[in-house]
Amino acid sequence: MKATIVTIGDEILIGQIVDTNSVFIAKSLDRIGVEIHEMISISDHKQHILDTLKKLQNKVDLVLITGGLGPTKDDITKKTLCEYFGDTLVINKEVEAHVIDLIERVMKRPASQMNKDQALVPSKCTVLHNQVGTAPGMWMKKENTVFISLPGVPYEMKYLMEEEIIPKVVKEYQRPYILHKTILTYGQGESLVAERIEDWENNLPTFIKLAYLPSPGRVRLRLSARGTDKALLEKAIADNIVSLAKIIGDIIVGFEEEDTIEVVLGRLLTQQNKTIATAESLTGGKIAQILSAVPGASHYFKGSVVSYATETKISILGLSEELIKEHSVVSAEVAKEMAIAIKRIMKTDYAIATTGNAGPSKGDSNAKIGTVFIALATPDQVRVEEFDFGQPRDKVIDRTVNKSLEMVQKEILKNLL
Repeated sequence: MKATIVTIGDEILIGQIVDTNSVFIAKSLDRIGVEIHEMISISDHKQHILDTLKKLQNKVDLVLITGGLGPTKDDITKKTLCEYFGDTLVINKEVEAHVIDLIERVMKRPASQMNKDQALVPSKCTVLHNQVGTAPGMWMKKENTVFISLPGVPYEMKYLMEEEIIPKVVKEYQRPYILHKTILTYGQGESLVAERIEDWENNLPTFIKLAYLPSPGRVRLRLSARGTDKALLEKAIADNIVSLAKIIGDIIVGFEEEDTIEVVLGRLLTQQNKTIATAESLTGGKIAQILSAVPGASHYFKGSVVSYATETKISILGLSEELIKEHSVVSAEVAKEMAIAIKRIMKTDYAIATTGNAGPSKGDSNAKIGTVFIALATPDQVRVEEFDFGQPRDKVIDRTVNKSLEMVQKEILKNLL
């Protein structure tokens, strides 16, 4: 079963907003065995929309459209769908009642005619009730393709995907199983990893595909299996991971399902009832931002000090000027004291500290650009590691963030064994 995701809106094409809707829709469909055939972003012009619908007709089973369902005059999706299906707009009384109630009860103002027009839907569509907004979703079928129209507002789209569309697809369609397993590797580039596992990759079963997902400092290897026998797929992936570990076990640092490393780390900290804080110099609070973006992070993430300037390390973290003068601001000794200080200040079980030269200039240190020290304070000790992350600046910072999170994850997992 195949699906295409279409986002409508000039604001996406000119880079004014980032299309996060397609990512969420793709992940939601993938979980239930729907293959994503392609993602398309198009302008909000009627002919462009019509041409796209015609192009996709009978080529995929599902077309999911987001955008163009608001109350303003430039939102044209409903009218264009009517033209494509040879249909007319009619008032849906249930949607109208919901819109009036939402506007008057929640927003405390009279519902305008523009608001009420949200209840206009094509007469042939199945209405998908939008409990959290005014624009309903619409489900329309033509020949072998179902066209599903969703509002572009992310939280409204997510509600309809989770509460209306996914249950309906599961109920009405037979789908294969799609299983993913991602192996996290660190310390070697994509080409070197590919060379090491070439024979293993060539001997994978035909129903398992391997994808290389490189990023600064690490390569993720994603195995994707597709078929009707779930037990067979699970065993095949497990067996091939065991054989892979025999080849590159020295660089495997963990596994990822659908969750990112920060989500996995948050889950581990929560399960162990442990807390963490960060003291960041070159990373400028990026580790803290990533940790705090996870829902429920307040249970384990206690805070951060972005001690970017040398004087901040002294005045806020309490590092001594003598220590910094003797060893340099970019040093193992300074990283260690930063971790100890933030752990003490925040009263946490773990603490991460980063200091280094990301470039382009050397700042308060003569250390080589790309030199990074990461300190991890645990309940029992403080460990510092030195890295040469090269250039450019963004790469150095991203690799430092990734490595910091991996160091914490490995430490916690080690203590669980």
